[in-house]
Amino acid sequence: MTPLAKYVKEKRKQYGLTQVDLSQKSGVGLRFVRELEQGKETLRLDKVNQVLKLFGVEMTPTKTSGS
Repeated sequence: MTPLAKYVKEKRKQYGLTQVDLSQKSGVGLRFVRELEQGKETLRLDKVNQVLKLFGVEMTPTKTSGS
């Protein structure tokens, strides 16, 4: 499980939300929430941020060395 997947799952449970609740409140599909919590490596950043916005956080891209 990736740190992001773990964070989202923990926050969802902390807020007492099901995966269905989270998908509805964030405006993303249930499949996306499931893939996010399972640690899928290729997810759209805008959709990830739609989910994270509910928890008051946001992800941004970073520049890595060699780029």
